[in-house]
Amino acid sequence: MLYVCTLFVDAQTTDFEMALNSIQQNQPKNFIGIDSLFKPFERDSLKMKQLLETSKINTYNKGVSYALNALGVANRNISNYEKSIQLHKEAKTYADKANSDEFRIISLNMIGVAYRRMDIIKPALNFHAEALKIAYSIKNPNKTVSYNIAVSQNSIGNIYLALQQYDLALLQFNKSLKIEVKADNKLGLAINYHNIGYAEEAKGSLDAALNNYKKSLDYNNAIDSDIGRVICYNSIGAIYLKKEKYKEAAPIIKGALDKALKLGDQFYIASSYINLGQLQIKDNQLSLAEKSLNKALKISESYNLNSSIAASSKLLSELNQKNKKFEVALDYYQKAVEIENTFLTEQNLQYVNDIVVTYENENKDNQIKDLALENEAARLLLERNKKILLYTSLALALLAIALFIMNRTKALKKEKQILMLEQDMLRSQMNPHFLFNSLNSIKLYIINNEKENAVYYLNKFSKLIRKILIASKEKETTLSDELETMKLYMNIENIRFSNEIDFNINVDEGVNTEITKVPSLILQPFLENALWHGLSSKSQNKRINLNVIKNETGFITVEIIDNGIGRFAARKISNGKKLKRKSVGIEITKARLANFSQGFPNSYSLEIEDLYEANNATGTKIILQIPV
Repeated sequence: MLYVCTLFVDAQTTDFEMALNSIQQNQPKNFIGIDSLFKPFERDSLKMKQLLETSKINTYNKGVSYALNALGVANRNISNYEKSIQLHKEAKTYADKANSDEFRIISLNMIGVAYRRMDIIKPALNFHAEALKIAYSIKNPNKTVSYNIAVSQNSIGNIYLALQQYDLALLQFNKSLKIEVKADNKLGLAINYHNIGYAEEAKGSLDAALNNYKKSLDYNNAIDSDIGRVICYNSIGAIYLKKEKYKEAAPIIKGALDKALKLGDQFYIASSYINLGQLQIKDNQLSLAEKSLNKALKISESYNLNSSIAASSKLLSELNQKNKKFEVALDYYQKAVEIENTFLTEQNLQYVNDIVVTYENENKDNQIKDLALENEAARLLLERNKKILLYTSLALALLAIALFIMNRTKALKKEKQILMLEQDMLRSQMNPHFLFNSLNSIKLYIINNEKENAVYYLNKFSKLIRKILIASKEKETTLSDELETMKLYMNIENIRFSNEIDFNINVDEGVNTEITKVPSLILQPFLENALWHGLSSKSQNKRINLNVIKNETGFITVEIIDNGIGRFAARKISNGKKLKRKSVGIEITKARLANFSQGFPNSYSLEIEDLYEANNATGTKIILQIPV
């Protein structure tokens, strides 16, 4: 038996030495040429170091880049992310020396993946976007470049997942999936089916999610990927937990943990312990659950896995509530919220300019201070309840605590929902495309030496930004301020339409705009839709009328009427575009209006009416009723 093993090792060594000799003599010009020789050895760090040294001696920069990327992946798979990023960046340097776009793209994607595994969204997106930009600049991409386009799209889809833009994420995953189907790349198919499942799960489609997770598992079994199996087991187990099928979940979750421990990948070990802790909470094994979740939290904090820190902290909060340790539960919940808020701030940095970044950091500090004050108030209230417990019966005390926790939890959920809506509103109003295009339009006035126009519109732009920043701090504003802000917004947008749009605001005499309150920046998404879907494809005679009417008690009616091409024609144009403009602002606006309406006897209503004359589309009419 020993003799056979020795022969096997010798054969492997000979194959590797032959591959090294081929590198020295032929120096393949592309990635596939190198990968065809060294694919069997790419997970062997010692052999990759030999390839690295040999390639350096022979000044073969592509071989150096290949070896460094292989070593970077090896470090990533054991959660040594900092070392992994260092190696991939060095690989990119040698790709630059070789002047190889192919190896640049591979290295950039590998750096992005490592950052994404650490939940550091901004650099992850930067590196994937740079890889995608280079890849799309290549006229006839080879198989490797096409595969890396799929990798970039997949990773950007994951970033959309983190931003909770699930439909946009699915769009990216399906684009990536088409490339992988064409290339018959089973690893890529496994990854994309799993990510599609994750997006479906986030949208609440548990059956669709489970179906995609099982497809992913089939492909991972086909390529014998233990990491892939761990990922799928964890996801399938999580679905069974949500479906309350705890008996089915138990063996899958425990199997995932066993495999993750053998692989030594701390990212998936933490995920497995989180799932196991959740299962143990459901089985009322609270002491075991606490051990599992503390292990997950310790690993997550050691490797800066922010999303896992937040997930384990939330479950520890739930566990401590069950154990009647309410102060500890609040501490864990606060920790999870702070981590999630930090995570979202890092994502937003990619999309806004320095002014907005400064504002958001300042705003975030204020939110943290407010949360600290609330927690202090909660602590004082708990102390008071303790004193009451000394003079009341045990039954009344337990009832008081239960009522307090229920009300407090409901209030926290409500505050969190409002905070998320206001953050989403700010992202919608101040998206980077609007800011960049507005400044670019003003820059053209400066270039053309139109000083008066430049100063006029720059003042308008600064006033608009200031109003948006102020409005984003407030849940509601006066109708007068809202109309003034919309007028500024239309003035700025009109620059890009060569001032062709005739925008009019008409307010009924019976409406007092100074005392009428509406949600801040509530009309902007409707005006944006009218501009970009109704009027952008029209050649001339462009008009938008904004009418404010009071024809019902308890409501004001806002009409936004454009004379554009109509929704049917706009949809046909949008379907024909490769890059489609998706308005997430309308959905955010509906949620904010629903939240605003809770303070009134009646809710808001929204109607969209297509306008026709002699069966020809003549525009669109938005009818929005807001309670007052």
